[in-house]
This record gives sequence, structure tokens and C-alpha cells, in this order.
Amino acid sequence: MEDARERTDGTDAAAAAAKRIASAIELALLGQRRAIELAVCTYVAGGHLLIEDVPGVGKTTLARALARASGGEFRRIQFTSDMLPADITGVAVWNPSAGEFQFKAGPVFGNVILADEINRAPAKTQSALLEAMSERQISVDGAPRPLPAPFIVIATENADEHYGTYPLPESQLDRFMMRISLGYPEGGVERRVVSRPTLSDPIDAISPVASPEALLAIGAAVDAVRFDEAVLDYLMAIVSRTRGSALLALGTSPRGGMALHRAARARALLQGRSYCLADDVKALAEPVLCHRVIPAAGGLGREARAAAALAIREIIDSVEIPL
Repeated sequence: MEDARERTDGTDAAAAAAKRIASAIELALLGQRRAIELAVCTYVAGGHLLIEDVPGVGKTTLARALARASGGEFRRIQFTSDMLPADITGVAVWNPSAGEFQFKAGPVFGNVILADEINRAPAKTQSALLEAMSERQISVDGAPRPLPAPFIVIATENADEHYGTYPLPESQLDRFMMRISLGYPEGGVERRVVSRPTLSDPIDAISPVASPEALLAIGAAVDAVRFDEAVLDYLMAIVSRTRGSALLALGTSPRGGMALHRAARARALLQGRSYCLADDVKALAEPVLCHRVIPAAGGLGREARAAAALAIREIIDSVEIPL
């Protein structure tokens, strides 16, 4: 009885902390509650986030606000066509006074890493993030170097712009837990955004409401969220049908199923529950799975995203929800 009460108290505390982070971010990013909750969900679940949208809708603001609200160290990497992998990971530099090579850490050593316009860098440079995203470490001169915890990569790109860009390969896309878009704010919200003082930084309105240690505690609470067999069967049915759908040329990978499983538990926690519902899986299937599939009709940019979203929604509608 005492253990159950302690678990409930831990869930309540973790959920309250996550909600405080989301509410703090909303002070800077008005009218984007859904996107904010997905970003916080991704962070506490230990995943990475890809934001595809047009310029000027708040992609960078979301990353900066998440870092400020959670008390983490923010690092921005502006991807360009001439960037080298060492510009991200760091490099060993000869120190004459010490008579040895010393490692100079790159900008990837932080808690919240903004990979801005990631598709402007060639594949070799993009791949410098693969080890960091998968294993929370980077290797330089054969020596593994652990990254700070918690750690999240928030990458941005304009999927409708193709001049001077390099498409992200499937292996890279598969390492992002979610892909989201912010979209244009509603009229009333946009009016408030436009009327803000020109030189003011919206991030200044945010005070840290958590710490990296608190984020790790929330992550531990996510691990403790219960996932019943019936809900797991529902999740696996959705994943399986992406591989047999006539609308898709390529279904989701096992990593996609794992990401959906983890993200659904994080959403349950943010809802204040210590157990997962089928609704958690259904609500996150689209942002978690859409970028992991390839539409049979082909297409690029917005057309491909719309086709993938339609296929995932049809699959969700076709799978019976467990009672």
C-alpha cells in the first residue's frame, strides 16, 4: 500500500513539473499548446524532435524556450553547406605547454541542441549527429565522450525549400522521436505576437521552472508508467499495418514502434496518469510515425507529408480500439 502511494506521489510530482515547463514555454510561444506539449513529451521521453515548417513561425523560439524553462544548457548549431563534422563534435588540439593533444568540445555538448536548418549540410556532416542521437556520446580520435544528460536534438528545416538543401536520409529521420509543424497562429494570437515590442526577446519572459536533475527524475517516472498488454497489442497492430498498407511503399521500423511506446507513456504522465491508454497511442501515432514511412504515391515536401499523414490516419481508423 505504501509503495503504491509513493508511486502515485512520484507520478503526480513528475506530471506537475512537466506541466510547469509547458506553461512556461507558452509565455514565449503563444497559441501553440499542442506543439509545446509534443516537444515537452519528446524531451521527457528521451527522444529528439524534428520541426518542419516555413520560416518565422517560432521553431527557434520553441527550442530556446524549452531550454530556458527546463534549466538546461542551450546550444545552437547553424548548419551550412561548408560545415564539417568536427564543427559539431569538437576536435583534439595540440597544447604545446602540456605537450599533448587536448579535446576542445564542440557545440553538441549541451542539453538542448538546436540543429538549425539541418538539411543545408551535406550527409557527412548530418551523420555526425547520428551517434549523439542514438548513444548519447560522440567519438573523437577513437575515444568515446559522453554527452550531458538530459540531451535532446531539436532540428529545424523548411521541407518546401529544395534549392541548396540535402534531404535527410531515412536512417537520420528514424532517430527523431517526433516530427511536428507549428503552423500559422490564429488571428487573435498573431495580433498579440505582432504587437509585442520590436526589440524585446520573448524568452526573457521565461524563468527556469525545472533543472536537468528534475528532467531525469521525470524520465524515471515515464519508465514507471504502466502499459497494459491490450494497449500494446493496439500499438503493434498500427505498426504492423504500416508495412502492409497499399498507401505506403515503406512502413515504419521497429525503432518507430519503440518510439511510439515510449512517447505514449510520456503523454500519459503529462496527463497525470500512471498508466497508458489507447488514446495516448492514437494521439501520437501521426507525429511519431509519419516521417518514418514513405508514401506509395511518392512526392516531395508538403505533398509527401500530406500523403503520409493520410495513410497513418486511415490505418488508425482501421484498427479496433481495445476497451
